[in-house]
Amino acid sequence: MAKYISFCLFTLLILTGYYFYQYNEAAKTQLLSYDDEQESLGSSITIRFSHVVAENTPKGLTVRKFADLVEEKTKGQVKVEIYPNGILYSDGNEYEALQNGKVEMIAASFPKLIDTVPQWKVLDLPFIFKRESQVEAVFTGQTSKELLSMIQDPHVKGLSFWLNGFKQMTSSQNALLEPDDFQGQTFRVMPGPIIAEQFRLLKANTAVMSFNDVYQALESGQIDGQENTISNIYSKRLYKVQNHLTVSNHGYLGYAVMINQKFWDELPQEIQEKITEAMNETTEWNMKKAGQMNAEQLEEIKRTSPITIHSLTVEQQKKWLRLFRPLYQQVENEVGSDLIKQIQFPPDEER
Repeated sequence: MAKYISFCLFTLLILTGYYFYQYNEAAKTQLLSYDDEQESLGSSITIRFSHVVAENTPKGLTVRKFADLVEEKTKGQVKVEIYPNGILYSDGNEYEALQNGKVEMIAASFPKLIDTVPQWKVLDLPFIFKRESQVEAVFTGQTSKELLSMIQDPHVKGLSFWLNGFKQMTSSQNALLEPDDFQGQTFRVMPGPIIAEQFRLLKANTAVMSFNDVYQALESGQIDGQENTISNIYSKRLYKVQNHLTVSNHGYLGYAVMINQKFWDELPQEIQEKITEAMNETTEWNMKKAGQMNAEQLEEIKRTSPITIHSLTVEQQKKWLRLFRPLYQQVENEVGSDLIKQIQFPPDEER
């Protein structure tokens, strides 16, 4: 019996030693294989970026560029999830979703933000933008900083401006060259007092609707026409349900890129810096890409579509401008003349 007990104790001792040996080796292996990347995977950050246009537009491609740069610069710690084509929120409710933290980022068009930043109504004035160099100077120079500082919403932080391009007019009824050509027609518009007044002066009717509903409304005859950039007209195939396109360059479509303030404030400083760095590089890329895409896609529409394309003459543009003078006076009375002049002649424009 004594020998049997001794044998059992000896066996238990060996098994206990083997267990602790294996535990030690596992601990060493875990220690050696640990690295910072694994830690970052355990604390990854997700940015939900919602927008309402197609992925093959200037904004859609710019969001993708931003997402790639953010992931690269943070070594995968921050990932941007992209929700295009209004699959999460329409252009009518994406701002509220941003305020409430249901998404972290959006890039909203200027007319949608006038209730939030009343001074931005100057950006919707017809023909206030005349040159690409002027557009770039306004949205990347000192003026852009002043415009972003006008956002007073405590739930939202403005990061940058992205460009889409000059707006053009389309109609299923007739060419839009003289102011009288608009009379009696119904045009889809984005919400905003300046755009609505622009069409009222042209004696046209307006219908506010989500961008993703425009094609069907044009096809069914619910509306006669709309205004938009070439890239949006091309990506949504609006030219297939319109008979006339006027290259008017009467307005400019751009976006304010914004992030939820609470989400931003809770990010580590080094992550904020990396996102800012990615945003600056993306904005510079967008400035070149937007103009290039609009030019290429206009040529594609000319090549593949039976739509009739017109261009405003200098004399016709002067008639439009004379018609819009009351609109300029109205905005000047509301926001002052200084901002209008600063946009028309930005101080840091290269000429």
